[in-house]
Amino acid sequence: MQALSIAAAGMMSAAERFDASARRTAAAPLNNLAEEMVERITAGHAFKANAVVIRTADEMIGTLLDKTV
Repeated sequence: MQALSIAAAGMMSAAERFDASARRTAAAPLNNLAEEMVERITAGHAFKANAVVIRTADEMIGTLLDKTV
């Protein structure tokens, strides 16, 4: 199912954004701290949203399989 691969790619992208923000903060803790916190919060929300898509797609597949058996 295409939704699963798209959501998985979205989760990877969000995790990479979070990691990059954390690395930038570690390298220069006082530079753009507010921007980096917003970036991490946004990445966290994106990760969670993609996880919900995966969960929903999984439930839909399960329902479809239950109806065909």
